[in-house]
Amino acid sequence: MNIQTNAVLLAERPGDKVHSCRLCGTGLKHTFIDLGMQPPCESFVPRELLDTMEPYYPLHVFVCEECLLVQLNEYVSPQAIFEEYAYFSSYSTSWVAHAKRYCHQMAEQLNLGRDSLVVELASNDGYLLQHFLPLNIPVLGVEPAANVAKVAVEKGIPTRVEFFGERYARELVGEGLRADLIAGNNVLAQVPDLNDFVAGMKILLKPEGVITLEFPHIEKLIAENQFDTIYHEHFSYFSLLTIQLMAERHGLKIIDVEELVTHGGSLRVHLAHLESERPTQSSVERVLNNEINSGLDRIEVYTSFVENARKVKRELLSFLIAAKEAGKTICGYGAPGKGNTMLNYCGIGTDFLDFTVDRNPYKHGRYTPGMHIPIEPVEAIDLKRPDYILILPWNLKDEIVAQMRHVQEWGAKFIVPIPGVAVIDPKELKP
Repeated sequence: MNIQTNAVLLAERPGDKVHSCRLCGTGLKHTFIDLGMQPPCESFVPRELLDTMEPYYPLHVFVCEECLLVQLNEYVSPQAIFEEYAYFSSYSTSWVAHAKRYCHQMAEQLNLGRDSLVVELASNDGYLLQHFLPLNIPVLGVEPAANVAKVAVEKGIPTRVEFFGERYARELVGEGLRADLIAGNNVLAQVPDLNDFVAGMKILLKPEGVITLEFPHIEKLIAENQFDTIYHEHFSYFSLLTIQLMAERHGLKIIDVEELVTHGGSLRVHLAHLESERPTQSSVERVLNNEINSGLDRIEVYTSFVENARKVKRELLSFLIAAKEAGKTICGYGAPGKGNTMLNYCGIGTDFLDFTVDRNPYKHGRYTPGMHIPIEPVEAIDLKRPDYILILPWNLKDEIVAQMRHVQEWGAKFIVPIPGVAVIDPKELKP
């Protein structure tokens, strides 16, 4: 075999495959973080399947040196993820309240009424669109998970079970539908073909319509060590700098941006057609400048992130080991996707957590993917009275501590793992 042929074969080995950026097409060679091999985070295991093999895929995240999009390769297709989806938005009280505030804000801001149309992409169980119904504003949900969409339809919310993109946008326009407002809450990260998705939104949007996209802010992810917000169903992680490039690529412009506290720190970006008469607010330049000051325009800020995750892993394991050595009992609160990334990366199984609880009855009696921690109803905490409760959806820690404050009766304390290990004693909180 000659040297040239041998080199070609070596270059084609799967481990050496060069992937391309899903936004700009540049070859990816810079690692943001490698969280090892992990099962899909929402693949909760029924008891009867505990002895069967689970699929594991690399949770290896790259950053594009050109557009600075942080991204994961598409190891698991959206069809496989959403065929039967375990996440129902309405089980988070604070998230539903957040959605209601948004609906009233946008109805007033855009002067929406009976002749308007609001389309939500990835509309889940109707947690958001339900708030437009009392305002007599027509809505349409587009949701790929049939089991979740069924709940929305039962609430009286028109919902199509479809994956959204350019093809389906043209179908909707062919039916005579155009949107005054397109909402996308935490969906952009779950889209493997970004360009197809954004092209579809542009087609569906009326000439003076508005798109709003909410997504966790990569600036907060880096600054606060939120590595557990990375999982297979989230293909991309965004800065406003990258969103600006994406918008320009598709004839859109950013007209406003809001900084939100949801999901550990998010952005809500408002987009309009490039030729729209809607003006650009000063918030856009302010957030862009803040990102530049934080170094989000420099590749080395992204490639140095891995050390932050390793530090959190060591801190959390040290705390849990010390607690178990002292004879303490520990359980989890919640079974979110981010929690499963945390548990698998840190190797936390039933040797540390006796069980975890969740408000979603779909998960009860099942086990977390990978680490196989049993998931029970919230009432199990009162029955078993653990010494510590590890809050896995740490972004909801205030809501959870308020709901579970009564655990102080037997001296239980809460553990919050992100951005670093912190212990909350409910006895020390103000009434």
